[in-house]
Amino acid sequence: MAEIKNNFWNGRNAFVTGADGFVGSWLAKALADNGANVTVIVRDVKKASNLDVMQIRGKVNIVLGDIIDYKICGRIINEYEIDTCFHLAAQAIVGIANKSPLSTFESNIKGTWNILEACRMSSSVKRIVVASSDKAYGSQKNLPYTEESPLLGSYPYDASKACADILAQSYFKSYGLPISITRNANTYGGGDMNLSRIIPDMIISFLKDRQPVIRSDGTPERDYMYVKDAVHAYLTLAENIERKEVAGEAFNFGSGKPVSVIQLYQKIASLLGKNMKPKILGKATREIDRQYLSIEKAKRALEWQPKYSLDEGLTETIEWYKK
Repeated sequence: MAEIKNNFWNGRNAFVTGADGFVGSWLAKALADNGANVTVIVRDVKKASNLDVMQIRGKVNIVLGDIIDYKICGRIINEYEIDTCFHLAAQAIVGIANKSPLSTFESNIKGTWNILEACRMSSSVKRIVVASSDKAYGSQKNLPYTEESPLLGSYPYDASKACADILAQSYFKSYGLPISITRNANTYGGGDMNLSRIIPDMIISFLKDRQPVIRSDGTPERDYMYVKDAVHAYLTLAENIERKEVAGEAFNFGSGKPVSVIQLYQKIASLLGKNMKPKILGKATREIDRQYLSIEKAKRALEWQPKYSLDEGLTETIEWYKK
């Protein structure tokens, strides 16, 4: 499938937080490829950053700083005359959040209110997309989650995303800021350098002929969305934010189809032509058992739906890691 091409972004000034992370780097690349002037904030100068992995270091303005510093958020938005802000920066690894809740809360909650307040104080910002997560819904009896489901995130990462989500809603309702919220399913694809995540971990284990390890008992169900579909969701949402039925709203983006860990394992094994049994630990704690999303609202209001099946997305992902 061709990369997303869209004249809407040509010449617009966009700020992407989290652009040295997995999804943020794909989004920053799509914006730059479509002619946007992209500014990103980077806290740590790493040897291997997603800015290099996605080959966008020379295509974006890079500001060194941290979103927990309000002054730097305001400086970027004012000096670069930001028109559109995509706030994706977060401490996103569930295991780290469980071990280190304070740094996760600081990054995911304080970072969010700093970005929102800096946008509120700016006259140039016309659209803000805030990344919440399907984890904000927590554990629910009724599945799939709809946007009307309560936000019941209990564990540190889930709670931090629910807080960021509510802050974004508050800034829309209190100050009329042009905000929309994404609640995305588990996103996968090439360029995910968090190799502890289930899909890259399985693919790399197979490619290195190591026995893949499953932390849970293999039964938990999740919704998996390919990264190109996620980028298309962010752009579509931002482009439609001026519409009455979009501003201030949260949208679920995913595949709408639950897949168990063991089914995911079997799919990856089959696509790689491998026949190796996984090592099942049955040790995952503080994680939700079943999570998947209804994407009917996004289909109806935004005419968005995933373009990639799980097999198509995994095939491209496997090729990326092979290279």
